[in-house]
Amino acid sequence: MRLLITLLMLAFAQLFMSVAHASPHAAVKADHHKADSATPAREDDRRKRRPVKTSTRKVKEASPTKSRSPLAKKFKLRKKTQTVAAALPPKKRYGRHRLRNEETEALTSGSAPLKLSKAHRARYQKARETAMSKLMNQLGKPYLWGGTSPKTGFDCSGLVWYAYKDLVKFKIPRTANEMYHLRDAASIKRNELEKGDLVFFSINGRASADHVGVYLGNGKFIQSPRTGKDIQVSMLSEDYWEQHYVGARRVMTPKTIR
Repeated sequence: MRLLITLLMLAFAQLFMSVAHASPHAAVKADHHKADSATPAREDDRRKRRPVKTSTRKVKEASPTKSRSPLAKKFKLRKKTQTVAAALPPKKRYGRHRLRNEETEALTSGSAPLKLSKAHRARYQKARETAMSKLMNQLGKPYLWGGTSPKTGFDCSGLVWYAYKDLVKFKIPRTANEMYHLRDAASIKRNELEKGDLVFFSINGRASADHVGVYLGNGKFIQSPRTGKDIQVSMLSEDYWEQHYVGARRVMTPKTIR
């Protein structure tokens, strides 16, 4: 009997000890499960956030307003330029270089009125009279091919070179064709000719100018014609000069005199 009671007490004690040991393990296991369940939740949150960021970035890149393509940049720059240009006064609406070119063309061609001081106007008039006087003083002198001196005679371009070489700021070329393509002298229409303008002719039927004279006004010009002829005044309206006329340039203006 005592043995049975002892066995029952040992069994009960062993059961009590097993229950006591099992209860903290269950709590720890539960916490462990909680921690494990929390970790995937955070990972799920991160996974959910990443697609949102990538999708937002894709939307921004695909947006037409913030496109980085060269065509969009060009359109945006053009629109900005037009807006700025519309806000500027008419005289400043064009670029600096274009304004400078237009002013230079107007001054050299004489098409735009230029405000001159009395001293500058007097200097310009004197320079033009000097050129006309130098030319007229050569009347009757012989033609000389390559000539540039009153002592020996002149060819056509030598006469023009002699008249203007000391009166203008730029260098006067030596041949008629070079004068015809001179950039420092504006091209002039025939109905706009003034005293002192250079008139050009193509005598040999080539594309270039091979003869030059100086316009004197009233349809007349002075020239050194050819070998065997003297320096003389001729009419532009003559059939011969009408047929060979190719153009005119203005070398002397208030802007180009020294």
